[in-house]
Amino acid sequence: MNLEQYLPILLFILVGVAVGIIPQVLGYILGPNRPDAEKNSPYECGFEAFEDARMKFDVRYYLVAILFILFDLEIAFLFPWALALQEVGMAGFIGAVIFLTILVVGFVYEWKKGALDWE
Repeated sequence: MNLEQYLPILLFILVGVAVGIIPQVLGYILGPNRPDAEKNSPYECGFEAFEDARMKFDVRYYLVAILFILFDLEIAFLFPWALALQEVGMAGFIGAVIFLTILVVGFVYEWKKGALDWE
């Protein structure tokens, strides 16, 4: 096993860590430190917070967020398929049509159930 093959990976990791840590350390050391009551106060849209930060959210908020992520990721699968459409041929095209059909049926189901309605 030749360890020289892993040198580029080690350098990549070291450079990534340095790029993430060095600016923070420089900002902490060189940056001004003048705290006052205004800077340390909680900020929420320009006015004082009127509720507890640990308030409960409606479950529909999370449902819409999960559905957005789900359909966003599903659509992201179409880009590689579109780039490789000529190589995958008719079988790949039919597979993508089946995939999109399932996606559309799921979307219509969620729409009809009212999961996308926001009150």
